[in-house]
Amino acid sequence: MTSFQDRFDSLDRGITEWMAHWGLLLLRISVGIIFFWFGLLKFFPGFSPAETLATSTIQVMTGGLVEPRHALIVLATWECLIGLGLILGKALRATLLLLFLQMPGTVSPMFLFPELTFQQIPFVLTIEGQYIVKNLVLVSAGIVIGATVRGGGLVTQSTVTQRVGSESEIRPRKDRGNGS
Repeated sequence: MTSFQDRFDSLDRGITEWMAHWGLLLLRISVGIIFFWFGLLKFFPGFSPAETLATSTIQVMTGGLVEPRHALIVLATWECLIGLGLILGKALRATLLLLFLQMPGTVSPMFLFPELTFQQIPFVLTIEGQYIVKNLVLVSAGIVIGATVRGGGLVTQSTVTQRVGSESEIRPRKDRGNGS
């Protein structure tokens, strides 16, 4: 008869292995859906809640050289390409490059239009400011996805143990920056 702890450990191991197996795929597809959805909305005037902020930002960043409607179409296309690349898992290096190139422009309204992104500087954000700050998650997701373009992935300790078996000793990797 197994103890509660053994059953719990078995369940926990199974859940962790499921997360390691499916987590990156789900992360890549879900971030892709976000980019595709937000990009698609920008093709239809008045549908994107970020439309005014995006066009104002592009106007300032280009010195008014790019007409707002054209800028929005370029941005919509850019975001849809990122979304499709992530959803399909194709051309991930180029897709992630587009994602990372877009992020400075996405964050710039925090500095260009603080009156639109903050209720009280520097801590109380407007809904637009919150929309921008959530991009930290998208950047982090891009970094995690980028770590897999050469075939990397998530594995659990039990998976590593099963693969290595008794042939080798498994040593914990030293954390970077912890002084050890």
